[in-house]
Amino acid sequence: MMTNEHDENAMGKKRHAVRSNTKVAARHVTVASALLLGAMAAHCGSDDGGGDGSGGTGGGGASVHDAAGGSGGITNDAASGAAGTTGRDASAGSSGGNDAAGTGGGGGARDGSTGVDTRDATLQPEATPPPDGTSRPDTPPPSDASAPPDGTPQDGTVRDAIADSKDASLDNRDGSPDAGGTSDAGDGGIVPPTGYKLVWHDEFDLDGRPSVANWKYENGFVRNEELQWYQPDNARVEGGLLIIEGRRERVANPNYQAGSSDWKTNRQYAEYTSASLLTSGLHSWQFGRLEMLGRIVAKAGLWPAWWTLGNSGEWPSNGEVDIMEYYSGKVLANVACGTTTRWVAKWDSFSKTVSSFGDPAWDTKFHSWRMDWDDQKIDLYLDGTLMNTSNLADMLNPDGMSPFRQPHYMMLNLAIGGMNGGDPASTAFPTRYEVDCVRVFQKL
Repeated sequence: MMTNEHDENAMGKKRHAVRSNTKVAARHVTVASALLLGAMAAHCGSDDGGGDGSGGTGGGGASVHDAAGGSGGITNDAASGAAGTTGRDASAGSSGGNDAAGTGGGGGARDGSTGVDTRDATLQPEATPPPDGTSRPDTPPPSDASAPPDGTPQDGTVRDAIADSKDASLDNRDGSPDAGGTSDAGDGGIVPPTGYKLVWHDEFDLDGRPSVANWKYENGFVRNEELQWYQPDNARVEGGLLIIEGRRERVANPNYQAGSSDWKTNRQYAEYTSASLLTSGLHSWQFGRLEMLGRIVAKAGLWPAWWTLGNSGEWPSNGEVDIMEYYSGKVLANVACGTTTRWVAKWDSFSKTVSSFGDPAWDTKFHSWRMDWDDQKIDLYLDGTLMNTSNLADMLNPDGMSPFRQPHYMMLNLAIGGMNGGDPASTAFPTRYEVDCVRVFQKL
């Protein structure tokens, strides 16, 4: 990873730290709790480069899709030894019952039905859309692509506003201001939640490419007939953030075959590019608390996600957890396991429309997503609010085995269009999915 951090970015991060410390002190006086300082010391701007990988069980070499003649491969993947894990399905939209989730009243919608996967045509027949009409789920970039989504340069004022947004998100990560642990701070001053230890993290503090010790990449056309061509060039670390950038740009498909019936090879060009990062073969974990602080753009055609897949087994029998997913105006929290039909998942899904949050500026702010996972259940949270609880006993494969009692690796990606993402024609590009930090804690 490159270490040539710009002075201006460093100054902005220092301003963030000073202001954060001031806010902590004020809350400390108001609430008179010794826990407050430690909790805000854990804000996602600490000085740790991130990701020593301690506590991980090893990726086990799962591959998340078919390489398809070079299309949709994984960059630098040492994962050839694992058994046939396939990639992401069309998420909760495949559940057959996960509708627009309260588009009039703003509520959430829950579904636990079986859904059809809409993944790689090289691995299965083309799937039919679910009944609700939806269908699922190291060259620096051009200088004009470095501005935030609204095109405003990141001067000190903008960075200060970002810092405020991130502080507010972390205040809510456990549903109450400054909830955190009482144990000593871990790497970079990170304070684990009570009863946990920090086992892995990436703070994205060193400008340049994402850490090769933590992340690999997917390449090309991968799943769900999405429009983007995945390439490492669309991911960078800048100003303390992982930036996954979606661009409207034409790139040639090297796997193009005129007359092919395979969507991966019958497109001569991709009209969009983006990036998909994964820890497969590098880091994976069984049980714990996974946290991510990020900012997504909730616009038509965009499909950002933070999710996990099990190391062993073929999808969906390896298990999938969508800790964060957005498309078609709603955020989703989903868990999937296998059924008696290959490539058809049983879904435990919840969705909520962005409009129901009552904040027109919701997607300009950072938000915290979290998974609490043990050998009994999975709880999925957004900004400290429980979105979905999935009991592992209810999410078993046909053989009676739980795909969630094995290590999982994580993925961060920004998909565009495809079977669930919608039409991106009216959305401004470049667009960004920004991640401030990703952390994994496990119980003491």
